[in-house]
Amino acid sequence: MTEASETIPDDSELHSKRRKFLRLFVIGLAVVAGIWGVWYFLTQAGRVHTDNAYVGADTAVVTPLVGGAVKEVRVGGTQRVRKGDVLVVLDDADARIELANAEAMLAQARQRFRQAQGGTSASSAAVAARGAEVAQARARLDAARADYDKANDAYQRRRALSGSGAVSVEEVDQARAAWFEARAALAQAQSAIAGATAMQNSAQGEAAASAALTSGYSEATAPDVVAAEARVAQARLNLERTVIRAPMGGVVTNRSIQIGQKVQAGTPIMTLVPLDRMYVDANFKESQLRKVLAGQPVEMTSDFYGSSVVYHGKVVGFSGGTGAAFALIPAQNATGNWVKVVQRLPVRIELDPAELKAHPLRVGLSMDVVVDTRE
Repeated sequence: MTEASETIPDDSELHSKRRKFLRLFVIGLAVVAGIWGVWYFLTQAGRVHTDNAYVGADTAVVTPLVGGAVKEVRVGGTQRVRKGDVLVVLDDADARIELANAEAMLAQARQRFRQAQGGTSASSAAVAARGAEVAQARARLDAARADYDKANDAYQRRRALSGSGAVSVEEVDQARAAWFEARAALAQAQSAIAGATAMQNSAQGEAAASAALTSGYSEATAPDVVAAEARVAQARLNLERTVIRAPMGGVVTNRSIQIGQKVQAGTPIMTLVPLDRMYVDANFKESQLRKVLAGQPVEMTSDFYGSSVVYHGKVVGFSGGTGAAFALIPAQNATGNWVKVVQRLPVRIELDPAELKAHPLRVGLSMDVVVDTRE
């Protein structure tokens, strides 16, 4: 009995050991909690996290500006291209014909302008000639009027003396005939001056019309010539547009064009995704955005590379509305069976170009985003 009692500890000793263990456990737990609290306060407090984030980019949809048959396709899907690289070549036969026709019309317009200038000079000469004819007609009218006055005086004198027998009847008849002839010549001279004046007025009108076509213009500024030059420029531009070039650098995606295919202007043929100008749209809950501001730093990781690759960026801005507000069929929250659902607001995040170049992303990849709202 004595040996057995010596091997079994008493209750007081067990309680003492238990209290000591519990005390050490509580102290250790408190130390761990304190360390975790300090770590959380220093590293995690004020950080907002979401995994509802996706990579996006301002892609370029390539469309031909002129229609035509596809002659060459020089790129394939997933191929990287630089700005200005030739993507597609269209058949340019029709464009070359249009350019030749426009150039011929330009030559005709310039020829017509030179003809109009020559016509203006000819009209001015015609006006001068008609003026000389009017002067000649007036001179003949003056001569005819003088002859008429002379014949009229001679006839009236002989007529007055015919009753006294001083002149013979034959002389009176001759004087009257000369008077009739002078009167006819006077009438003819008056008609001639009226005709010459009318021709002069017509020539002046033609000269004014010709001058209106060229007055204030040169061959380079004439309206018909300028319009023809514009048609030539448009035709030359259409010819250049038969060669479709990359509007920016990126990766070819959604290529939907083949050799021999007939395409129309404005038809999408491929999409270019710029790998060096991507961003992330993070869809945070509305309750998380209380302290999120533009310019705050962001850390991101992607399943594409894993947690070993950390991207850094900053908040650029916020969308103008939630996804539900711009949905194809928006929620009818005015109905009687309304249930509140926490909404998400897209937040645009800018990526570091150097990091993006080192580890390229693709549109649509998911991201884990952490925004540090302490700064």
